[in-house]
Amino acid sequence: MVSRITKAEFTPEERRQNWRTIRKVAPYMWPKDQPWVRRRVVVAMLLLVVAKLISVLTPFFYKAAVDSLAGDATPAWMLGAGAITLTIAYGVAKLMTVGFQQLRDAVFARVAQRALRALALETFQHMHRLSMRYHITRKTGGLSRIIERGVKGVEFLLRFLLFSMGPLVLELLMIGVVLYIVFDIWYLAVVVVTIWAYVWFTFKVTEWRVKIRKQMNDQDTDANQKAIDSLLNFETVKYFGAEAREAERYDVSMAGYEQAALKTSYSLAFLNFGQSVFITAGLVAVMVMAAMGVQRGDLTVGDFVMVNAYMIQITMPLNFLGTVYREIRQSLVDMGEMFTLLEQPAEVKDKPDAKPLVVTEGKVELDDVYFGYEAARPILKGVSLTVGGGETVAIVGPSGSGKSTIGRLLFRFYDVNKGALRIDDQDVRDVTQVSLHAQIGVVPQDTVLFNDTILYNIAYGRPEATRAEVEEAAKAAKIHDFILSLPDGYDTTVGERGLKLSGGEKQRVGIARTLLKNPPILLLDEATSALDTQTERDIQDSLREMGQGRTVITIAHRLSTIVDADMIVVLEDGVIVERGSHDELLSHHGRYYKMWNRQQADEEKGLAVAE
Repeated sequence: MVSRITKAEFTPEERRQNWRTIRKVAPYMWPKDQPWVRRRVVVAMLLLVVAKLISVLTPFFYKAAVDSLAGDATPAWMLGAGAITLTIAYGVAKLMTVGFQQLRDAVFARVAQRALRALALETFQHMHRLSMRYHITRKTGGLSRIIERGVKGVEFLLRFLLFSMGPLVLELLMIGVVLYIVFDIWYLAVVVVTIWAYVWFTFKVTEWRVKIRKQMNDQDTDANQKAIDSLLNFETVKYFGAEAREAERYDVSMAGYEQAALKTSYSLAFLNFGQSVFITAGLVAVMVMAAMGVQRGDLTVGDFVMVNAYMIQITMPLNFLGTVYREIRQSLVDMGEMFTLLEQPAEVKDKPDAKPLVVTEGKVELDDVYFGYEAARPILKGVSLTVGGGETVAIVGPSGSGKSTIGRLLFRFYDVNKGALRIDDQDVRDVTQVSLHAQIGVVPQDTVLFNDTILYNIAYGRPEATRAEVEEAAKAAKIHDFILSLPDGYDTTVGERGLKLSGGEKQRVGIARTLLKNPPILLLDEATSALDTQTERDIQDSLREMGQGRTVITIAHRLSTIVDADMIVVLEDGVIVERGSHDELLSHHGRYYKMWNRQQADEEKGLAVAE
């Protein structure tokens, strides 16, 4: 075990990361633009020093009371006070120490909470700035754990680094000075050796325990990811009767956590016993020296008691040193992960001189667009397409041809690798993302709703909208009557991801939400492909009405839904192979013609089976 402990040193990379983390936190503690924060920090530090001064002087009253009871002379500065008075003074001093410590905590509390709030908000905002590519490669459960532990780590670091480690060092220095002046250098030497040995042992063992704690955190994160993933896919688990399989996956992760937790407990017992050995040895050595001094007549009984009081005063904060040090180390690790997250660059960013998008006609143009999610796997290969203002253009093609990718590029979830995508002759890379998103409405294949009321979800399209405007949008989406039929009406909670509503109901809420947003450009990304035929036809009428007066780009799977489009584009393997109206494409007897005939045959076969 010892050989493993001695190898648990900071690596140069860890030191660099730790200093980076501390530098990142510092501005939250000493912000240039908020002087009230700095004033509170200064006042808290002053209260800390006062509390420690009183704490170090308190044993003198204890010594004087004992000397008075033993018949020895009390120091002149005690002004001949009796044992009872000195005992009361001792109690008042102890109370003042606690009082100043609590006042310090109260003064600093607002600083700490402000820092936590600011950091949590910055992390939350940064998460939304990160690209779609980043989010689809990370697990939500793991991200939430990183943020949660990182923010808690900041709180711990602020509280214990400033108010445990700092005060401990200050108190030890003060006590060291007292021991040197009142007694002699040998007392100080024993205390210094004891503290050095104690701290060395604590840090070595704690470094080893931090590695175990990291294993425990990794297992905890893994278990949390599996639990969230399983619960989010509750229906799928049920469909495949996989409850036992999911439980087994979760239990495997928890078994790893159990093993790491046991190692943590065993190593804690070893740490506590080792600390007791060093502290007890130092305490006994000092007390023996003091007892010999009393026997020689060099010291009073009060001096013997005062030495004991100082050793206990040293012992109490030192007992928490291992825990505090381990937690600080763990906090630095957790905060390091969070700040690494904050340093993740946003793949899609506004240019410094980006201007708001101004939509006049609503013309959308793809000019020789090349794009691939990975360099080795191109998706779009020189796509050129112009959608005139107020026109409806449908994009069709087999799975993987790049249909949905065009929608993601239009909304600027990604930037094109080559070529340009323009709206009314403005390159989307030259305008602000906020203004771009405001001008485009999206109805996806699977509308995801927030776990809130129907009113909240529809109003999400335009939060400042009135209740009447929300109801008007619901009427246009032909869902108003259904909402009124519910017991709670618009105040009905839809459940996580809208699971309390059917697919068609969710889609209509999504349509109402987009109608309320009232964008000049509309993107329908296979908005009805997941619905049954009758529901699809009903919603198709709503979509058709919603498209009136807007530029509409429809990404479609079922060709029967886009026969009225002004232009149909057939995309295959990232290249446009055909374009024209429904009738024109059928007359060409090309790819579209074959797709149409195949779908018509499938539908007829399905009807025959149903009959």
